[in-house]
Amino acid sequence: MNAETNTAKVLPRLSAELNIPAGQVAAVAKLLKEGNTIPFIARYRKEVHGNLDEVQISKIQERLTYYAELEDRRATILKSIDEQGKLTDELREKIESCMVKAALEDLYQPYKPKRRTRAMIAKEKGLEPLADAIWNNDLGAADFQSASAEDLQGARDILAERIADMAEVRGFVRETFAKKAVVKSEVVSPKPTQPTKFEQYYDFEEPIAEIPSHRYLAICRGQKEGVLWRKFVVDPEPVLARIEEIVGRGGSEQLRLAIADAYKRLLAPSCEIDVATEKKMEADRAAVDVFAENLRHLLLASPLGEKRVLAIDPGIRTGCKVAMLDETGKFLVNTVIYPAQRTAEAQEVLARLVEKFHPDAIAVGNGTAGRETEAFARSVLKLIGAKDVMVVSVSEAGASVYSASETARDEFPDLDLTVRGAISIGRRLQDPLAELVKIEPKAIGVGQYQHDVFQPLLEAKLDEVTVSCVNKVGVELNTASAPLLTRVSGIGASLAKRIVEWRNEHGAFRSRGDLKKVTGLGPKAFEQSAGFLRIRGAANPLDASAVHPERYALVEQMAKDLGVGVGELVGNAALAGQIELKRYVSEDVGLPTLKDIVEELKKPGRDPRAVFEKPAFRDDVTTIDDVREGMTLEGIVTNVTAFGAFVDIGIHQDGLVHVSELADRFVSDPSEVVKTGDKIKVRVIGVDKARNRISLSARTKPRGEGRAPARPGAGPGYAASRRNGDRPRPSSGFVCNPFANL
Repeated sequence: MNAETNTAKVLPRLSAELNIPAGQVAAVAKLLKEGNTIPFIARYRKEVHGNLDEVQISKIQERLTYYAELEDRRATILKSIDEQGKLTDELREKIESCMVKAALEDLYQPYKPKRRTRAMIAKEKGLEPLADAIWNNDLGAADFQSASAEDLQGARDILAERIADMAEVRGFVRETFAKKAVVKSEVVSPKPTQPTKFEQYYDFEEPIAEIPSHRYLAICRGQKEGVLWRKFVVDPEPVLARIEEIVGRGGSEQLRLAIADAYKRLLAPSCEIDVATEKKMEADRAAVDVFAENLRHLLLASPLGEKRVLAIDPGIRTGCKVAMLDETGKFLVNTVIYPAQRTAEAQEVLARLVEKFHPDAIAVGNGTAGRETEAFARSVLKLIGAKDVMVVSVSEAGASVYSASETARDEFPDLDLTVRGAISIGRRLQDPLAELVKIEPKAIGVGQYQHDVFQPLLEAKLDEVTVSCVNKVGVELNTASAPLLTRVSGIGASLAKRIVEWRNEHGAFRSRGDLKKVTGLGPKAFEQSAGFLRIRGAANPLDASAVHPERYALVEQMAKDLGVGVGELVGNAALAGQIELKRYVSEDVGLPTLKDIVEELKKPGRDPRAVFEKPAFRDDVTTIDDVREGMTLEGIVTNVTAFGAFVDIGIHQDGLVHVSELADRFVSDPSEVVKTGDKIKVRVIGVDKARNRISLSARTKPRGEGRAPARPGAGPGYAASRRNGDRPRPSSGFVCNPFANL
């Protein structure tokens, strides 16, 4: 079956799954097959696919991949069974009509090569006729009448395997575990002598259909670390009764014993593993989605822009590394100061740097001694009267990873890694996106269980988000680093490197057309990338916009119809507003693209990110010792998880706003209320210095006010327990500990 047939076969199913018309799904499938990237499809082929967004296109791609893998597996299974001489027309039809991977494996189960089993040994002893007699309820057969207890056991072994291999039986048992099992965790024996993060799970149970991803992953981590023991609990009686109905061979005692054995020894362990694996993947996908959403907001954080920045990587014993950057992020000079040990000298050095280079801002890493270094910088600025220079705290997350990376060594081969760290901090303030793409996303620290989830899934999703953000913002071709160019639609690592090499050898690109001079950058790569690359100051002003080169002729016609040149039209909102869109609709250009073009003409190359606002931390709160219950502070959301949000309040230790404290109303999903990078006012409601934990609240009303009533029919405590993100378990004294979810 060829690819076109496969796609046609799954179109109706895909359409129903995603609630997207089949024609649009087919259009996206065709565009993807032609080698188009998701950002390009979403931005420049809207008429073809009906104006779907990147998320919808990505889901179509994901499901197409699933069904492609299903087809490959189907072909392997058919070949295997056929080679065994057991492929009947009926079986072939069942396999070819199966559209679910797990069900396909169930059909293949009886024909899978197996290691030596108890059933095989029994068959070798000639006990299959006895097993058939029991199976056919032929209790008068001679074999049955003369059978010993050992023979009956062997016959039951054969029947147990036969029952366990039945696709309908296996599918039923798996579905039962998936829908009705209770996830139970207990502390291992002997019990740990020291406190752990998993104490709330020492005696815990929750229906598998209800347990949220973060709790399931916490239990999995506890099991992995040898603290917890986890199992799925299912009531066996109704399961055994249903298996008897499916088998439908009467209710002889020997058959019932075989069914019980099949369930306990073969089906339950296998299906528990299957469901545990699927539940883990489901939880992984949820955790990855949380990470991806946080990463998206972090990458799209407000840039300071083309401003001169003096960057400081704080340090006490080894001093503060200082690096000066120009408006484009170019490194100018570096030094080391020791504010704590040699204060007067440090003041003099910093003052000279400010007076010589006139920075617009001083970026200070938020690591150890960060707040003290901020205070020191402000004191120097006050001393020399530099009122216009702002001091900004910048997250250091991942800066050390960048410093030691191959990318950093390529950029600054002659600099110490600590100086590279300072440069990264400064550039992160100028343009978070351009700098953060150089760091492996997992190292940025905005995820939940990023080291526990399936790594290929995480890496693929984070790469997708990074590419999406880079192409949403656009890239300045003449200043972009190779890591940033790598994320541009149609440009991989090797092409990005060649672009930088061409730029170093020939100078700045004067037009988008110059890209075609780069070795290896063919027509397809140009088509995919050109619209996302910007060239400020180019002869053609459209080269600095998101208008794709394939539409330049159309814009020229628009300008001609208005009686002006393209240069007069680009950036002139009044003129662009006069364009009659319907006049330019054609077979390959519709209103969605025309509207995008007009918006670009009004504000060419507009950065979609918000305007930069300096965070405001209290000067008198610099360590956890300064934090008191009842304090109201302003902070920056650094991480949003399924159980709440972490907030930087300027003390090198983020506080946690639990989901129950995010708003006066009930909140089921923290991302509905806050995003990474948001400014937020919080009140301190708890300080645990021993564990270095701070509990915060974003509520404006006392607890108990402004809350939704409990669901009709819910038991006592339902509303409160759901607000806290946990089921009530009064019998075990369960108390929610959100920090266990870290």
